[in-house]
Amino acid sequence: MKEQHLSLDITLAENSTTATSGHPARNIRKTRLPNGLLVLTERMPHLRSVSMGVWVGTGSRDEAPELNGMSHFVEHMVFKGTTSRSAQQIAREVDAIGGNLDAFTGKETICFNIKVLDSNVAAAMDVLADLVLHPTFTPDDIVREQSVILEEIKMDEDNPDYLVHELFTQNFWKNDALGRPILGTKKTVSSFRQQTVFDFYAGHFSAANMVFSAAGNLDHNTFVAMVEQHFSALSATSSALPGRARPQAQHHLTLRNKKSLEQVQICLGTTAPAVASQLRYPVYLLNTILGGGMSSRLFQTIREDRGLAYSIYSEMNPFRDTGSLCVYAGTAPEKAKEAILLTVAELHRLKQEPVTEDELERAKNQLKGNIVLGLESSSSRMANLARQQMYFDRFFTVDEIIDQVEAVTREDLQVLAQELFQPDALALALLGNLDGIDIERSDLAC
Repeated sequence: MKEQHLSLDITLAENSTTATSGHPARNIRKTRLPNGLLVLTERMPHLRSVSMGVWVGTGSRDEAPELNGMSHFVEHMVFKGTTSRSAQQIAREVDAIGGNLDAFTGKETICFNIKVLDSNVAAAMDVLADLVLHPTFTPDDIVREQSVILEEIKMDEDNPDYLVHELFTQNFWKNDALGRPILGTKKTVSSFRQQTVFDFYAGHFSAANMVFSAAGNLDHNTFVAMVEQHFSALSATSSALPGRARPQAQHHLTLRNKKSLEQVQICLGTTAPAVASQLRYPVYLLNTILGGGMSSRLFQTIREDRGLAYSIYSEMNPFRDTGSLCVYAGTAPEKAKEAILLTVAELHRLKQEPVTEDELERAKNQLKGNIVLGLESSSSRMANLARQQMYFDRFFTVDEIIDQVEAVTREDLQVLAQELFQPDALALALLGNLDGIDIERSDLAC
């Protein structure tokens, strides 16, 4: 499956040796194996579960144009069988221990993960390591999985919400790998052959390009020994990955007529700070106030006050070196322009007037609640550890992040809004029955 970006993607963790004033210390430990594989654990003795994940520092933006979709394809293919297990055996063994085995591919990562009872960690490790380290990529399986993924592409093309986001992204990051679809295209996926798959796998699935994270009721030293037993033979080096040049956003107006749709799908956005930017807390608060919940300005104005849309929200999509902040809405064709103009008016208001103290306090409480509630499961903490390591190379305490959220002022948000919401910097994608809809660049003047 492809990774879904959430409206909140702030990663955090606490040093295992530092107690905090408001939250108990988290028992986080880190060990690097001789081949370079980094193992991260967080002990959570009050749980009966353990979640573990192998994270590969490669995603769709690391693919050559002709290999678009290969990361996602390899993610699928490792489940088709290994040198010692068939796909059916993998499924049966996971079910036999009551486990939840999953994987996803994003723009910058691939993750294979499993969650099990703490009594079944060894069995889960054996299956997870086998499918990551010993896939067979048989020609017959490749042909079958190509057919499956081509159907997945068709399914997404039939989903208007997904399609307008893809339309926006491909034109926003045009001529850059970041704009290409995670799934690939019909042409690229159909071209994959066994040797190409093996070459890509060998070049990216190496210890130097992986992080193994785990959280739950486990012992660090015991877990590290288990990982080393399975992964010690993994290559320490990888082929040189293509350099990541920061992409330049294209501030496009893209209108695609699809008369079969009842609604017009709207995606309006601009560039935003990268995932590790010092502006990450102000921009998440700005996003929350704009369209991050039921009390947000867009939800109240466009849905509650005007009744123009059922679904209306804004979202952040942060990456290693850049990001985007987008507004989505689905509305009737005759209401589409009004919805766009009202959205632009809200952007203008954020630039011209500081948000109220009540709005800022409410957004801060919402953000802090999401942060703390997001740490309540072993699977979320496992993912949190890996993302912290890969994007920050350090772990932040909950209190440290809350302090930075609290430090954001109304003036900070206004300055940021003035920087982000420039008329010439906005991009717009419309999808649906667009007959009679006239949208010009001047309509986006904010």
